Amino acid sequence: MRHLDVLGVRVEMPTNTPIILLREREGARHLPIWIGAAEATAIAYAQQGVVPPRPLTHDLLVNTITALGDSLGSVRIDRIDEGVYYATLVLGSGIEIDSRASDAIALAIRAGAEVYAPEDLLDSAGILLPEETDDEVEKFKEFLDHVSPEDFETRPDS
Repeated sequence: MRHLDVLGVRVEMPTNTPIILLREREGARHLPIWIGAAEATAIAYAQQGVVPPRPLTHDLLVNTITALGDSLGSVRIDRIDEGVYYATLVLGSGIEIDSRASDAIALAIRAGAEVYAPEDLLDSAGILLPEETDDEVEKFKEFLDHVSPEDFETRPDS
């Protein structure tokens, strides 16, 4: 398993589709995950420390897990199948819960949990980038403006 950092939410142009971008902590690979607008907002709020007057759905789930005497230990982005990412919530007690990747990431940010992915997922869906400089970051942002989800689908012959 490889440790991932959540870099943030970007918008893919011209479709205006939100992407959550993860980066391998001890490496150069990035993992882009296409998500919905509501999930993008929830993730951005959590990263920015925005506290709504009433709990959002992800806040409610973290609060429920805590009230039941458990915690969110970590999140695994397990695989991609036909362009859909599958994830698992790993509770402190060892219980594992199936999750959408976007929900798992939103929960991880709120709970301060670590995010992991298997090596083979990063090999197949990750983007290898050189060490980042300001110029390279701008080039990557331009790349995100022109990339589509189909560019990252696993092909049967690969």
